[in-house]
Amino acid sequence: MEPDHDELMSPQEQGNKPYSRRVQAAALAAFLAASFLVAGLGGFSTVSNVDGWYATADKAPWSPPNWLFGPVWTVLYTAMAVAAWLVWRKRTDRTRPALAAYGIQLVLNLAWTPVFFGLYPVLGTAALWVALAIILALIAAVTVTVLYFGPISRTAGLLLLPYIAWLVFASSLNWWAAVHN
Repeated sequence: MEPDHDELMSPQEQGNKPYSRRVQAAALAAFLAASFLVAGLGGFSTVSNVDGWYATADKAPWSPPNWLFGPVWTVLYTAMAVAAWLVWRKRTDRTRPALAAYGIQLVLNLAWTPVFFGLYPVLGTAALWVALAIILALIAAVTVTVLYFGPISRTAGLLLLPYIAWLVFASSLNWWAAVHN
């Protein structure tokens, strides 16, 4: 089966005609794969450490049970991917910078977990302070991403708001851990 002729043309050559369903489905799958790759890579740092040093760490009194983090992050990573996909579909002159901001926040997201969980056994409390700096930068980056996404796709911008809320909450947990461990 040969690709549609329109799928081989750039958006400018197509006159910004909508992408075919097949291309849209492939793009959504790619955005989901990128999000869950970040999740999976972060999982390598948490698996041994959640039952290791973190199990005995002094945690904030408002810390949720460990089992809650997986489902929450699954929803957030899915929402992030869908938001990026919605922006990608629009193909405006603002799409590229918006997706660049999305990429930056994804990299910061990827950096936080190994620093917080993986470096603590090596660096001690210093790792938790570095992780706090990363999560604060991540909050700023996601906020910028929302500001880029919103004018392109209101739904995409709204999909990232729970992510910001969770990051603010997570930063409070990170701060407590840095102060008390």
